[in-house]
Amino acid sequence: MELLFNDLSIHGQFPDVAAFQGAIGRVMAMRELARRRYGRELQCHRNVAHAPVTHDSSMPQAIRGLSRDKRSALMQWLARSGPFWEDYRRHGGDDYLECKGEVVTDTAVGEAAHRLFHGIECGLLSMNPSSWLSSPLPVDWYEECESTRSIGVPNYWDAEALTAALDAAPISLASWRDLETAARGRCPDLTFSPTCFEPLRGHPFGAGAAQALLSRLTVLHNFKNCFDNRGQRTPEGHETYRKHFTGKKAWFSDSSDTEKADFRRDLTFPHPANAGETLFCTWHGKVKTPQLRIHFSWPVHAAEPLYVVYVGPKITKR
Repeated sequence: MELLFNDLSIHGQFPDVAAFQGAIGRVMAMRELARRRYGRELQCHRNVAHAPVTHDSSMPQAIRGLSRDKRSALMQWLARSGPFWEDYRRHGGDDYLECKGEVVTDTAVGEAAHRLFHGIECGLLSMNPSSWLSSPLPVDWYEECESTRSIGVPNYWDAEALTAALDAAPISLASWRDLETAARGRCPDLTFSPTCFEPLRGHPFGAGAAQALLSRLTVLHNFKNCFDNRGQRTPEGHETYRKHFTGKKAWFSDSSDTEKADFRRDLTFPHPANAGETLFCTWHGKVKTPQLRIHFSWPVHAAEPLYVVYVGPKITKR
């Protein structure tokens, strides 16, 4: 999913500079989340660097009170590195697009809608507070033939909703390296051993298999976070366990007693954190076509790392 910063959501609405600084800090945190965890860039328009922030302050004036590092990061994005969506814009100045009666041609709202009309998954990230806190945003495109096309543009202004959307959005994976990068970014609460993806090297790449592995790693990551402040599994955790760790078609299961005996050496891995120690990891995630496995430490506890020690072809083949 492509992400555009909603330039219309800075419209001089902040009562003071401090309020703006808090809001732009939240935007920068969500931008960093999208970049670090999902590999998504937040595209902006160059004009945002000069947007009105309060009734008498523009962006350059308002950011002077930020720390040097925050000010530098913000201006690097808005004024220098972007990426800037107008460099890759898909709609023209002659396209007439409206949102709730307001013309949104030449804005991120119009651009996002135009991309969606042409099958490109796209969403907006808006400032909070602003007059743009609803989702989806209804956009009408009035074409030359006088027909009208309408579409809803997804719009995000808090990290929780953005995370949920990006978790659900498909990732383009073209290599095992892409899978590793996506997994390490998307699943920060899993502790991957430095070499756990090495068994995939040389194995024929399959996009479907890579997506399946990423789906299972994402479930495992979410399961790691299904504990309350007492360290007890939450209702969500119990449901995840029932759905994915039990039954004949479970994504995750333990090795059989015979496999544990016959493949004990193969299922014993160097401890990722403690030199000289090992982990016997018989629990695994399963992809059937081709037969790929994810081996990880078990049981899962709130206060202990969940180690992923192996991602590759099935080990317990007979």
